[in-house]
Amino acid sequence: MTFDCDILISGGGIAGLTAAAAFGAAGFDVICVDPTPPVTDGAAEGADMRSTALLQPARLLLEDAGLWDRLAPHAAPLQIMRIVDAGGEDPSPRVTREFDAADISDAPFGWNFPNWLLRRELLTRLNALPNVDFRPGTSTTTLFTRQSEARVGLSDGSRIRTRLVIAADGRNSPMREAAGIEVTTRRYGQKALAFCVTHPIPHENVSTEVHRSGGPFTLVPLPDRDGMPCSAVVWMDDGPATQARATLETAAFEAEATARSANLFGPLTLASPRALWPIISQEAKRLSGERLALVAEAAHVLPPIGAQGLNMSLTDLATLLDLARKSPGTLGDADMLETYHKARHADISLRVRGIDLLNRASQASSPLARDARAAALNALYALPQVRKMLMQMGLGLRR
Repeated sequence: MTFDCDILISGGGIAGLTAAAAFGAAGFDVICVDPTPPVTDGAAEGADMRSTALLQPARLLLEDAGLWDRLAPHAAPLQIMRIVDAGGEDPSPRVTREFDAADISDAPFGWNFPNWLLRRELLTRLNALPNVDFRPGTSTTTLFTRQSEARVGLSDGSRIRTRLVIAADGRNSPMREAAGIEVTTRRYGQKALAFCVTHPIPHENVSTEVHRSGGPFTLVPLPDRDGMPCSAVVWMDDGPATQARATLETAAFEAEATARSANLFGPLTLASPRALWPIISQEAKRLSGERLALVAEAAHVLPPIGAQGLNMSLTDLATLLDLARKSPGTLGDADMLETYHKARHADISLRVRGIDLLNRASQASSPLARDARAAALNALYALPQVRKMLMQMGLGLRR
């Protein structure tokens, strides 16, 4: 039987591009499609101003895919995760606890990168792989599967015959819907703003999550910009409040952001456009169908807490790649995909529930609920073995 490729990847976001690089570097013939050409310049319109913290286990996959050496010069290490509760009457820090990667590892928790830069380096890597065909401006439209193959219709009118379809096409995945796989969705009434800031007080490789109400305000280290310390910010809050902040004049927005940061880094100066998106949790009831594997947001969506989203996605890819390498002759068959589902489903469900609970706690607005949140933070931090276990679980080193 003749195939156009071994693997068709639907979706060219960070997860889809990483999948193309990883499977391409492993010797598989890959076609990757996405309806929107990636923006690879941080100053260009439409650039993704969010950042991604790639945790320790992700580095192994990136090294394997030939990506890490390209990314390393741009990395901002995350040595300490600081959680601050500012939920008292006065919006200043009342409880501060720091989790140091040195307690469990010789390496940082992870490394932070702007999303637009990740896309730039991923595309450069794909261009160096002759067995990877990336087609921006093209989307998947139809899916027909048989026991031995999948046939995928594309928006340019062509049809691809492949052994395996990887759906990395987002929370509204066309391939997942075509396969009839259902999802469970939770909505919080929240939106998030993502932007970059500079500030006079150095971050010293500390990622800081400030809790008050509505959702966390998280500052993640980035390399210095124009000689000033720089951080990527994700600010989660109730939808109407966030929507209003998205259109504030710059000076007023900077003042609100500085106050919400508990002024830990001094006055914040906006260094990028503001990006707005809704917060949900979502989980696919199955991670596979006939000749189809779901990864990344096609499989699971989380609020941006604890750097779990993309790192879970890279664990999906690493699991799928390991299965493909062990038995390339059975790529995409029913046994392989059932093994993939069983290997990932329980861990994904656990993390989706855990982040759901953390997000609901972060939304607390009543004084009693905020006091309970601060007490819980103190209690967990006070037990060294629990503290280490939570750090290991957050990295995905312990399940």
